[in-house]
Amino acid sequence: MIDSMPAIIGQVEAIDLPTHGIQSVPARIDTGARTSAIWATNIKFENGKIQFTLFDTSSPYYTGELIELGTHSEAVVASSVGQPQLRYKVQLPIRIKGKRIKASFTLADRSTQTYPILIGRSTLRGKFIVDVKAGTVFKEHEKKRTAELRNLIDFNQENN
Repeated sequence: MIDSMPAIIGQVEAIDLPTHGIQSVPARIDTGARTSAIWATNIKFENGKIQFTLFDTSSPYYTGELIELGTHSEAVVASSVGQPQLRYKVQLPIRIKGKRIKASFTLADRSTQTYPILIGRSTLRGKFIVDVKAGTVFKEHEKKRTAELRNLIDFNQENN
């Protein structure tokens, strides 16, 4: 069987997590990041299994489902502010541009990020071609998040 041609994706794409019933989560496509990351909370390691919840109650994508996986690894990654962090890494099936793939994600607190999922080049390699003019950028979402961050900076400066 011949492998299908890579799909063209943009700088932001909607991602489905079909085994968890979650659809159309905006994800930042970042060819500068090697590893993909997904917003996870309630992360615990017990009895040889990793447990976590995707997103949190403030997210419209939160379902409250406790996910438990028997396989995981650990990875050292640079956080969004450049600090090294040790994170758990899991594999989750996703659908992007109609392609269903198994992607490796580090579990991270992305509550302060504009996009709850980041797709890095390891997930993209051989499957997708990134065209920054393609895809749907969530401009209103980005503007709102930028305004929230500016207000937080202003609040912190006023109270210091």
